[in-house]
Amino acid sequence: MKYVVIDLEMNPVDREFREVKRQMKEEVIEFGAVRLDENFQQEAEFQCYVEPEYGKIKKHITNLTGIKQEMVEGKAHYAEAFQRFVDWIGEEETQIYSWSMSDIKQLKKECRFKLPDFDVKWLDSRWVDLQQVFDDRLGLHNNLALKHALGAMDHQFEGTQHTALADAINTSAILVLMQDDEKFRKTMQPVLDILQPKDDLASSIGDLCPDLLKLKNDLEE
Repeated sequence: MKYVVIDLEMNPVDREFREVKRQMKEEVIEFGAVRLDENFQQEAEFQCYVEPEYGKIKKHITNLTGIKQEMVEGKAHYAEAFQRFVDWIGEEETQIYSWSMSDIKQLKKECRFKLPDFDVKWLDSRWVDLQQVFDDRLGLHNNLALKHALGAMDHQFEGTQHTALADAINTSAILVLMQDDEKFRKTMQPVLDILQPKDDLASSIGDLCPDLLKLKNDLEE
């Protein structure tokens, strides 16, 4: 068994393409993924930019991701880029992880529109929502953002946030930690203490860990 952690960056479809926009509101503009072996050791990386077919890169997307129009011009369109990703995964039994289900929903929509012959059940049978697994393991009723989950682990984010490969690499760090249940519980205990406060203990932890206290308040809003 191999394990792939993926992250996507997307760009909105231009409003002029009304018929397209009814079927998919965004297009993938970057794939980023890491592959882990059976021992959860990283063995390969995958990254590629994708040229959108229904609009130019929006300014707010550039501000968020750093991806500019000139970085995607001349790159593969979605059908080719997605096939490269599938080929990179290979035929070996593989589970695919992402932080939330937004990425698989995007891939399925774009495959149905641009690759109608591709069986999206291939994705459904392999996909795992790591965010939900993480939240369930901690008994949380609200989803934690990736940066909050990493912050709770006291894990320094590697690379630049909202770049697909960096997000995939950092998400894989959570997957690796979760393989050791005792270490995971010990690492995440401060979060549990704050989300399940006990009188003075919660106050003292809040004083020591203001970021976690802010996280608690965010979840309660």
